[in-house]
Amino acid sequence: MIENRIFNFNAGPATLPLPVLEEIQASFLNYQSSGMSITEVSHRSPWFDDVINDAVARTKRLLGLDDKFHVLFVQGGASIQFAMIPMNFLANGDSADYVNTGTWSTKAIKEAKIIGKSHQMVASSEDRNFAYIPKNIAFNTDAVYAHITSNNTIKGTQWAQFPDTKGVPIISDMSSDIMSRSLDIEKFGMIYAGAQKNIGPAGVCMVIIRDDMLNRCPDNLPSMLNYKTYADKNSMYNTPPCFSIYCIQLVMKWLEETVGGLAAMEKINREKAGLLYDFMDTTGFYNATADKDSRSLMNVTFRLPDEKLEKQFIKKATDEGMGGLKGHRSVGGCRASIYNAMPIEGVKALVDFMKLFEQKNG
Repeated sequence: MIENRIFNFNAGPATLPLPVLEEIQASFLNYQSSGMSITEVSHRSPWFDDVINDAVARTKRLLGLDDKFHVLFVQGGASIQFAMIPMNFLANGDSADYVNTGTWSTKAIKEAKIIGKSHQMVASSEDRNFAYIPKNIAFNTDAVYAHITSNNTIKGTQWAQFPDTKGVPIISDMSSDIMSRSLDIEKFGMIYAGAQKNIGPAGVCMVIIRDDMLNRCPDNLPSMLNYKTYADKNSMYNTPPCFSIYCIQLVMKWLEETVGGLAAMEKINREKAGLLYDFMDTTGFYNATADKDSRSLMNVTFRLPDEKLEKQFIKKATDEGMGGLKGHRSVGGCRASIYNAMPIEGVKALVDFMKLFEQKNG
């Protein structure tokens, strides 16, 4: 490990693969012999054309996307998608289904309501503080789309299997688990993901959109809020967040060439999460907050016997080179975000630390 680098368990902005950071560092001042940093090259230059086109091509290969899917890069993070989605897809008389599994789903529903678009909340896990993923959901067959949040960073839950919507296109916020596992992509009309959790730095949202959904976008929206604008201009209608897209390109390269694809990445992620959950299940000192069948492979949320111990745990872990273990401010507790770039050595180090902390304080 590079001197002074910690195991970074932050939920986002989150850890990036070390080989990606090293490649950025090596080329930062003189990208591709251009005499310029990647942060200085024009987005109209051949250098950046190669970056964005390669990022799109690698994304398509990793997810097995055919030509009916478009890969876009949109500023504003995932949060602006909460409004853009109903604006683009719900005409007068249309309605969409939403499943509420936590903070980000709640915000998506709120934005649809703010702009006056018809929607139905067909399921929610709020009755148990969002500790589980709802099952046996009755989706409306006439819904334009069914919106879900695939992984919930704050509550530590994740859809293990995606729901049967009876043919209604799924739109999924995959900000915190995109590229972490293989997908049956045909279920999805759209996927979107703020980059800063699992595929890059903050500043851009990856949007993957299918032709039939793109064709629903009306012409009377502001240009920057219409998905057609991004699709027609290869995400370069205006100056895009070039550096963030460059980093995503390198993460896709790492996933494809170093890890070996999403099936290999999923295997590693399951092993990492298994180490942590299996340990916690043997002790009454650490308690995972999510139901077993809904546990996230990306964000492991847990509590200690009391808040005083949690504060001690977080401080001591930080002292030992493991940062970002404090739970979200809205729920407290502890959270270990073990995204793709977290090496298994980091999870092993955390488990070893947890064992010692329990021995001293249990």
